[in-house]
Amino acid sequence: MDGVRSGFAVMDDGVRLHYVESGSGPDLLLVPGWSQTAAQWRHQIADFARTHHVVAVDHRGHGGSDKPDHGYRIARLTTDIHQLMRSLKLDDVVWVAHSMGCALAWSYWELFGGAGLARLVLFDEPAVLIHRPYWPEGLASRLGALYGLEQITDVVAQLQDPQADAETLTAGFLDAMWTPAATEEDRRWVLAQNLLFPREFAGRLLLDNVMQDWRDVLPRITVPTLAMGGAQSVIPTAAARSVASAVPGATLRILDRRGSHFAFWENPAAFNREVRAFLETAAD
Repeated sequence: MDGVRSGFAVMDDGVRLHYVESGSGPDLLLVPGWSQTAAQWRHQIADFARTHHVVAVDHRGHGGSDKPDHGYRIARLTTDIHQLMRSLKLDDVVWVAHSMGCALAWSYWELFGGAGLARLVLFDEPAVLIHRPYWPEGLASRLGALYGLEQITDVVAQLQDPQADAETLTAGFLDAMWTPAATEEDRRWVLAQNLLFPREFAGRLLLDNVMQDWRDVLPRITVPTLAMGGAQSVIPTAAARSVASAVPGATLRILDRRGSHFAFWENPAAFNREVRAFLETAAD
């Protein structure tokens, strides 16, 4: 990508976190989801770098970052983002999150009180992913909590099985995240990006992520927030609606056309347009 610079920030445990940056102006941080990479934000980097200083990060273990044998927990990845922001002197940050990146935003609010954040864009993640057997009827549907614990532990077991076909397993997991219109080339490229994260570590992080419940954090968020979902996403639109209703004053947007879990890639024009409209409104 033209004008994109690549660098590393060293965490307090010695792990090097890879990031890319482009543009100048207000800070905008792109935070990918589980197994995703900074490179997958290329359409947003190219667009928002016209008006912002854009930074996209590879979480530890992901993409071009170091792959230590420790730290694959939401709290540690959140601490990495905090240290990255301090290293790059990012402030008044627009945090744009996809999937698990939303959990990191909520964890950041819990751990650091939202320090340095100006706005949040939260795309396609429920506040709770695992439905609890003791919940009243209908609550899981209202929250968009789509997984059962047994279903996820089976996936985790396969990810951590050295005899398993990691590529086939990951491809099957990703297939549900696209619309049928997604090209085979895009599917293969994103699969390759996912496989840069060792599958054993991916299993550890997936399990930690799905066990979280962020509902108590959402009402305490005090910055302008955009909650987005996709009409064709594997994540029910109820998730974005529930998040928007819980965060004070939040804006809700549902992407209709090619609104998959990867809508920021499949339909970047619509995704970017909604984010820009939110930023302009929030700045008034």
